[in-house]
Amino acid sequence: MTKVQKTEEQWRAELSPEEYRVLREKGTEAPFSGEDDHAFESGTYHCAGCGVELFQSETKYDSGCGWPAFYAPASAEAIDEESDTTYGMIRTEVMCSNCGGHLGHVFPDGPAPTGQRYCINSAALKLEEE
Repeated sequence: MTKVQKTEEQWRAELSPEEYRVLREKGTEAPFSGEDDHAFESGTYHCAGCGVELFQSETKYDSGCGWPAFYAPASAEAIDEESDTTYGMIRTEVMCSNCGGHLGHVFPDGPAPTGQRYCINSAALKLEEE
């Protein structure tokens, strides 16, 4: 798969200011402010930057964290992970493997079957309802 490569000017032209801040500048939306936090429609969640499939609604749950939470990505190839030590914390950042956009973080306190909580910004997602 060829990865998406765009200039920052192209990203700014294609994304809303909030999408750009989250996806390209590694921003975080305020807790409980994202449109997908308490939405549980059936469908597939795609990257707001490039459209690649990231998560399925069947893996979404209400974690109470203030952001959409999933216990697994759509596939292991959908996301990349790397260590994030900003703000004096040690976390695992989650990025879209196709465009490199910042999605959120993953924590080891999720439900079965994975025990993972993918805490994802709504601005990084586009739901394609079934």
